[in-house]
Amino acid sequence: MLRKPPALRPGARIAIVAPASPFARTEFDAGVSELRRLGFDPVYSEAVFARDDYLAGSAEMRTRDLMQAWIDPSIGGIIAARGGYGSMQLLPLLDAEVIRRRPKVFVGYSDNTSLLIWLMQAGGLVAFHGPMIEGRFARGASGYDRESFLACVTTPQPAGEIADAQLETLQSGSARGVLVGGTLTQLVASLGTPYAFDPPDGCVLFIDEVAERPYRLDRMLTQLRLSGLLGRAAAIVFNSMPKCEEPGGTPTPKDAICKALSGFPGPILYGLQSGHTDGPTLTLPFGVAVSVNAEDRPSFVIEEAAVE
Repeated sequence: MLRKPPALRPGARIAIVAPASPFARTEFDAGVSELRRLGFDPVYSEAVFARDDYLAGSAEMRTRDLMQAWIDPSIGGIIAARGGYGSMQLLPLLDAEVIRRRPKVFVGYSDNTSLLIWLMQAGGLVAFHGPMIEGRFARGASGYDRESFLACVTTPQPAGEIADAQLETLQSGSARGVLVGGTLTQLVASLGTPYAFDPPDGCVLFIDEVAERPYRLDRMLTQLRLSGLLGRAAAIVFNSMPKCEEPGGTPTPKDAICKALSGFPGPILYGLQSGHTDGPTLTLPFGVAVSVNAEDRPSFVIEEAAVE
């Protein structure tokens, strides 16, 4: 069973770190302002502004900044500035024992899927697939879903049903299990490494992606199926796969998903607005029990508190 971090209270200090790629300063400042509007105290070091080509500084610098935020007892939570590329480089440098002793809220998605997986599997902690600073908190209500974020990280009660009018059924059924997942490219990229995605049997697998053509979706899903990992899922839930359309219109992302998942025995939902979305992104707690109903009215319900 994964440990749950303490809930973020009003006035909690939240460290902003850059585990992957650099970001636009104007977006950063807007995101900091949004966190203040939520009643938090955002803090960061100068290391967050480092640049090394397509990376936010060296792997050692990024790791040091993250670990310093983690061991600081005054820091209640940590939010990634953005994704891009680079978080996987931190994994061999992180101290799992230190992180296990000090559970904290960590929020990110996209490339930071690598860290979400690591925090769950090596750190033994619930982790949060949710808004980052650039493009999400920076855009306010148009960038992230305030209700699901606060419900997941500030309230030691189950967040309940995640309302999403775009959710649709690709395959009917119902299931309950521990929620795991992240961005598909990152799940696949982890395979064959010491940090490989290793979901539990009976899990609910959430898959997020953006700007990958249908044949690439098919290829990555087929790799997960051939690895045996899809066989551990009781249900699969996809985001809306923005910008994954074929230039000519067909096949669609849904066509590729249905083809790659032919024979999957559980329910499949499509369109949950978390991660890469065109609208406000939902926060999902990885490592807690959820239920999926893909019948007449598709639903996704968080049945367990993610913080304590």
